[in-house]
Amino acid sequence: MDAGAALRAYVDLLLRWNARINLTAARTADAVALHIDDSRAAAAHVPAGARRLVDVGSGAGFPGLVIAVVRPDVAVTLLEPVHKKRAFLAAAIRELGLANARAVAQRLEDHPDRDYDVAVSRATWAANEWIRRARPYVRPGGVVLAMEGRERIALPAGARRHPYRVGERDRAILVVPVGPGGSAGD
Repeated sequence: MDAGAALRAYVDLLLRWNARINLTAARTADAVALHIDDSRAAAAHVPAGARRLVDVGSGAGFPGLVIAVVRPDVAVTLLEPVHKKRAFLAAAIRELGLANARAVAQRLEDHPDRDYDVAVSRATWAANEWIRRARPYVRPGGVVLAMEGRERIALPAGARRHPYRVGERDRAILVVPVGPGGSAGD
């Protein structure tokens, strides 16, 4: 299934599940499409050559499931501690045939793997808090992707802000390089 067909199937599946259990506040295909556009903006900043990505607090699959669809070359781990949401993610992975994705019912602090090329999270923590929490899970030379809303933060050393627009909202992706010892910009 190509990426366009997979994303359309994902929207249909999400809307069906969301009618029964609360996965997201997005209740229409148009609302889900905005979340997909937001997730695709993050996917555009996954470096070429990245092998492994962790999405923390995946919820209904934003941005990690979308990244798995558009970047089949990257192994995506979706961390979601809420079991009903993890069940949805597992069903979506199965139905979309995503061999590069897995859903794990686990909190970040309980996750033992510390060798990702990329870590991303959307709307789980404020951007500066997410960057602090994510760094230990990314290998030196990797990146933390932080999704910024209206509130702008001071950029860590070496980080870059990439503004974009989704619907009527101004957003930005922060690309934060991880140096030796989990620090930014070293």
